[in-house]
Amino acid sequence: MSRYSAGVAALLVALVVAAAAVRPGAMMRVEVPEGLNARQTAELLGEKGVVQSVFVFRVLLKITGFDRHLKPGAYSLRRHEWPTVVARKLTLGLTDDLKITIPEGFMASQIAERLEKAGIVNAREFLAVVAARKLEGRLFPSTYHLPPGYSAEKAAAVMTAEFDRQIGAAYAAASPPPALSLEEALTLASIVAREAVLKTERPIIAAVYLNRLKKKMPLQADPTVQYALGLGHWKKGLTRADLGAPSSYNTYIRRGLPPGPICSPGLESFLGVLSPAKTEALYFVADTTGGHRFSETNEEHSKARMLYKKELRKIKEKLKNQSAAGERPR
Repeated sequence: MSRYSAGVAALLVALVVAAAAVRPGAMMRVEVPEGLNARQTAELLGEKGVVQSVFVFRVLLKITGFDRHLKPGAYSLRRHEWPTVVARKLTLGLTDDLKITIPEGFMASQIAERLEKAGIVNAREFLAVVAARKLEGRLFPSTYHLPPGYSAEKAAAVMTAEFDRQIGAAYAAASPPPALSLEEALTLASIVAREAVLKTERPIIAAVYLNRLKKKMPLQADPTVQYALGLGHWKKGLTRADLGAPSSYNTYIRRGLPPGPICSPGLESFLGVLSPAKTEALYFVADTTGGHRFSETNEEHSKARMLYKKELRKIKEKLKNQSAAGERPR
């Protein structure tokens, strides 16, 4: 028998003996941190009482090749669990983590609400972290796998790390270096994220706002007013009173960029700011297809607004007629 085969046989004997002596006990939650190697993971599981023998578990990982595929995360494991069961869970990444998707354009309060609803963090604690560290706009929109009952600090750290990996890296790699600071580019990108429906329009909308900034025109961006109202959601149908709301974020009454981001933009919106379209447009208004019409002059913009209202009336009339037709008896 080779030394390798003898080692395997010895391991199997040890497993059988251990299983016969002790049965798996109470369930416990064990968090395996990012960056632990197989030896450190085995030692952690030994300290928690999940595996009876750190040595046996390490040998099992080695001969199966599982030592190179262990995944971090929060796991539900039993005390004195079978080593093969533990190895399988950690290799397949069968964690207790919850899947949570943060859409682009969510403000911090919306993110906190979604995290709390999923049972991951306390919304108030999360917002306290956001306020203390000024993280509005830096909670990168993506899909995350986080354990229930996670701390607000850790949840925020995961999202800001992804922000650094994507947006931070894109800013650092931009050539030539951007004229805007990272904070300024992020602030403008957050407005673009709220305005743009079509991906192809992000660089154009960014260009419109950059053009207005160069001419020292107020941005007059509705999303900044929605944010300034402090409602925790994006109010539709802004009134004249809303447009006059006294706030440093209200770009109808204050020139220049607002003090900071109004939401979390995605990478595409940020890249639109770094590489804006080449256009002289200063205005845009929604059309009825999900996009916008762009204009260089106020006169063109007025015509585009009238056209939008006309098209909107046609759509409403058509829906009204269809509804009426559906109510008539056959």
